[in-house]
Amino acid sequence: MIRKVVYGILIFLGVGLFLFYVLQERFIFLNGKKLSKDYVYQFPQAFEEVNITAKDQQTINGLHFQLENPKGIVLFFHGNKGNLERWGKIVPYLLAYDYEVLVVDYRSYGKSTGKFHQEKMYQDALDVYDYVKNQFSESQIVVYGRSLGAAFSAYVGANRNPKHIVLEAPFYNLKKAVHNYFPLAPTFLLKYSFPTNEILPNVNAPVTFFHGDEDGVTSFEESKELFQLTTSKQKEFVTISGGTHHNLKDFDVYQKKMRGLLE
Repeated sequence: MIRKVVYGILIFLGVGLFLFYVLQERFIFLNGKKLSKDYVYQFPQAFEEVNITAKDQQTINGLHFQLENPKGIVLFFHGNKGNLERWGKIVPYLLAYDYEVLVVDYRSYGKSTGKFHQEKMYQDALDVYDYVKNQFSESQIVVYGRSLGAAFSAYVGANRNPKHIVLEAPFYNLKKAVHNYFPLAPTFLLKYSFPTNEILPNVNAPVTFFHGDEDGVTSFEESKELFQLTTSKQKEFVTISGGTHHNLKDFDVYQKKMRGLLE
């Protein structure tokens, strides 16, 4: 009987580990439904749909929200949940700061092609930045990353020279982020690490963190730990008292800081 119980537990654990490994993309990348190439985006603001060719010839789909006389452009890397159908409704608030906005879908999100792959996704971020750099000088480019997007924002900052890097509700690295949700998760099986803690010390551009102290998705305390690794000569951690993972843009302190860095 004891042997059967032990065998049963081992089989259960084995199946659980197998499912965690093969299904991890479904938990990490909540990309929602794929969008057909013919899908027509509809937003009230003026925008252009763009398709950027990645290094490996995959297509990175984006939305470029435009202004007549912009001060510059915000390159926005969104969170892990949803595609541009959702994020195209969220990011236009940045237009109020007189900056255009380019937001892109990661490979396999929305209309973007390709399969999930950490190093290729990092390269995609650089390819998108270089696309923007053909239209704006680096002194006009602010790279903004929200949640998962902060991993790509930091990576761009470590490899390019934008005006400013903004990290909203970043996580320290993926292993810590997963443990924050599931303390017993077998993170040794993760195919992705997104080690922002290792990348951030290589960022020389000015860096601003925004994090709500009531964030239930990414750890506020681990974000402060990440900030301590920032070696940029111009850096600031902005605590949003009462802020959650989704409402920071509504706070006066956020708006005041954004107006200052987007001068």
